[in-house]
Amino acid sequence: MKVTIIPNLTRVKAKDITAEICSVLHSMGAECYTSEELKNESISEYLNYGKSDDIISASDAVIAVGGDGAIIHAAKEAVKHSKPILGINAGRLAYMAGLENNELDKLNCLIEGKYTIDKRLMLKTTVYSGDDKVCDFALNDCYVTNNHKQRMSNVHIYLNDELIYDYVCDGVILATPTGSTAYSLSAGGPVVDPGLESILFTPVCPHTLFNRSIIFKPDDCISVKSAEGETLFYSNDGNEPRSFDGDSRIEISRADFTADFIRIKNDNFINKVYEKIEDRM
Repeated sequence: MKVTIIPNLTRVKAKDITAEICSVLHSMGAECYTSEELKNESISEYLNYGKSDDIISASDAVIAVGGDGAIIHAAKEAVKHSKPILGINAGRLAYMAGLENNELDKLNCLIEGKYTIDKRLMLKTTVYSGDDKVCDFALNDCYVTNNHKQRMSNVHIYLNDELIYDYVCDGVILATPTGSTAYSLSAGGPVVDPGLESILFTPVCPHTLFNRSIIFKPDDCISVKSAEGETLFYSNDGNEPRSFDGDSRIEISRADFTADFIRIKNDNFINKVYEKIEDRM
């Protein structure tokens, strides 16, 4: 079995955890690969190096080592090559991690194929500007706001091309069930089991008595447009914000593919959320 490992070495424990993963997998006869950019890190004698696209394409699975941010980044790379991903926690919460760093003995289940696949819905974001369009994808969420932190935005929200509401707010979050425990949760949104397929809409600090989140069907299309012609910004999964002008709109819909997460443990999602939040307190 060939496994690509993508560690976030900014995490204090990530290097040691990655080395231990390599040792465990090597003892089971697996081949471990990582990006040639990490060759000078001297992580493990059992690691092979290569170009990211090449090694992921040739692998049977991808392992991400870090927190949720690292797992999201690795999942997007894995999706490009239709490879399943296993997250191993080297951060704090890491809701998306399939194993904690003290559970590496369970990696034998990966080698022996004793796991299931959780197919996680992803979002497609499309900015329409005249005849041009720019597409991107998100695993957690898409956040739309303006560039003036001291001033709220006035935005039109469309459902399947029909105007449903105007919001004056700091911004709006469109999230997947996977992303329901991220920014949407902090903004008062619900926790949604990632096994469900839906699109969550959560306004951030709305100037209205109606501030509840809305859960849309997975095949719905939600669009956001400035009500006052101002430039808005959007960020997918917390990446660098990109702008679109007041005459443009951003459309958020279901992607044509899923992120495939490897499940080794039969843990309960809600219990997992409570445990991780309590551990942080």
